[in-house]
Amino acid sequence: MTEYVLDASALLAAFFGEDGADQVEGLLSQSVIGAVNISEVVAKLQDRGIPDDEIDRHLAAIDLDVVPFDRAQAVSAGRLRRQTAALGLSLGDRCCLAVAEQLGAVAVTADRAWASLDLPIEIKVVR
Repeated sequence: MTEYVLDASALLAAFFGEDGADQVEGLLSQSVIGAVNISEVVAKLQDRGIPDDEIDRHLAAIDLDVVPFDRAQAVSAGRLRRQTAALGLSLGDRCCLAVAEQLGAVAVTADRAWASLDLPIEIKVVR
């Protein structure tokens, strides 16, 4: 059963051993990640100069299911704009929230700004 949806920031914290990594690692077996957010993770790893074959090994090692991004999630993410813009949440952030909402799961992030959100979506901030 999926209980958690990881934001890119949460998975990156785990990859790099940052604050909150231990919490994220403890949730991996019960987690998924949205297609938009895994794309963000790959982009950030490339930004850090990590070769593609190493990125592939990292992703294979965690073996997370990737949730396709669909029309309902796209509409939901768009509708979250008004409620999240003041806190600076990105499209990727809203996509994570939309997946969590659709699955009835907890959205997991390393972004402290999410703690200020007043949404009908449960959020776990790992830092």
